[in-house]
Order: sequence, then C-alpha cells, then structure tokens
Amino acid sequence: MSLTAYPVTDEKDLDEIYRLRYKVFCYEWGFEKPDDYPDERVTDVYDKHSLHFAVRGDREKIVGAVSLILNSPEGFPAEKYCELDINTSDLPRNSIAEVSRLVVHRDYRRRAEDKYIYGPDEERRSIGSFHYPASYQPPNNFSRRADDRYRGRSPRRQIEPYTDRRRRHEVVFSLYRAMYQESRRRQISHWYSIMTKGIVILLQKFGFSFEAIGDPVDFRGIRTPYLAVIEKMEQDLSVSNPSVYEDLNGGDGNSDGR
Repeated sequence: MSLTAYPVTDEKDLDEIYRLRYKVFCYEWGFEKPDDYPDERVTDVYDKHSLHFAVRGDREKIVGAVSLILNSPEGFPAEKYCELDINTSDLPRNSIAEVSRLVVHRDYRRRAEDKYIYGPDEERRSIGSFHYPASYQPPNNFSRRADDRYRGRSPRRQIEPYTDRRRRHEVVFSLYRAMYQESRRRQISHWYSIMTKGIVILLQKFGFSFEAIGDPVDFRGIRTPYLAVIEKMEQDLSVSNPSVYEDLNGGDGNSDGR
C-alpha cells in the first residue's frame, strides 16, 4: 500500500475532501443530514480558518483527510460545545489548533477501525447539522456521562508491535504525522480535539497522548473533549517510543506501508 500525506492548498483537493466527508458523514454514518448539504459537500464555518491535510492512495484518490482549526473569531468547537475543566485563558491562543473532521474512505477502513474512529454502535447518533438549532437539547442519557471510565485520565496503552499498528492504521497515522510536522513549523503547541474513546486509544498506541478535559457530550455521537501538549508528547515519545519519535520527525509525509 502506497500512501502520500500532504497539506492541502488546492481548491480542487478541498472540494474532493468535502465530498468525501459527505459520503462518509451523511450516508455511511448518519452524523450529518444530507438535506443540509444540497451540493453534496460537507463544510462548516471553521473550514476557512483551518489547515487541511489529505492522504492519497494508489489510484491518486484522496482516501483520508483531517483539519486543524486555527484561532479565529469563530473560536474552537471544544470551547463552544463542551464544558471544559481547564482555564482556557491560561492557554496561548495563537498557538492552539483543534483537530477536526477526521475522515477515512471506506475502502481503507476495517470494521475494527470504524469503531475506533466513529464509536461503537450505541454511541453513534444522528443529531443533525454541525450547528445545533437554538431549541436543540441532547437527551439526558447521552448528553453527559460522568461515569465514563476514561474521564480525567488517559486510557491504558495496549502493547502491540509498532510496525503492525502502523500498517493497519496507515491512513490515520499518516494524517497525524502531517499535522504534527506542520504544527511544529507553525509553532503550534497545543491540540484540542473532540473524540471517541476508541480513537484516543488508537492514538495512544502511536504515542499521541491526549488528556480528557471535560465530560462526554453528544456531538456527532458521544465524544469527549481532549487536549494534547505537543512538547510533552515529544518528550514522552523520545523516551518510551523512539521509533515513532524518529518517524514523526524524520519522515517526509510519504509512506509505503512497510
């Protein structure tokens, strides 16, 4: 499998990403309502303030994408839709970005990876468009889960050879490596993200450490807000997982799946 990950600047590539989102988010998982996107392109107010990353597959099609939302007057989804346990004024506003809109083409996903990224069946819920209507109130049994067993701490890592993890989750790893490298170039020091527990566990296997900073919410399914401090992640990786650290810093964004 040959994959190439890169920062997206071309409008044609952006259009391809938005259409991939539409297929995955609207029809495969029901996170978004197709009627809200008559042009069959899923976009939101944050896209024009974001860095976009894509992975191309063997047939030169975009098979995965993710966005980094930068600081702007729109703010960050994590701060807007979640009740955070941290003092956000302590964070360097212009050095924060939020990981958003991770999407992987179905031909490059396994069933197990679906549950990592999008959550188990009972936690996948269609709640309409990205912008909640003023009258929207999530059901009580889904809006917050104080008994979440990962609340306030990182999930335990599962031991597995790095090369095996890398091969099985190549699209996700390639996107995060591209985001990491661009973040270092732009001096971005912190990442917000609103994620399933599963994707956090997957990222932990690669050494991307996120800490829960709030209770779960109903946000395109059950999601928890997290924060990653890039410097701490690097320090941990250099000691505990030097092969991943070397790959992140020495790679050129291309991968041949070995």
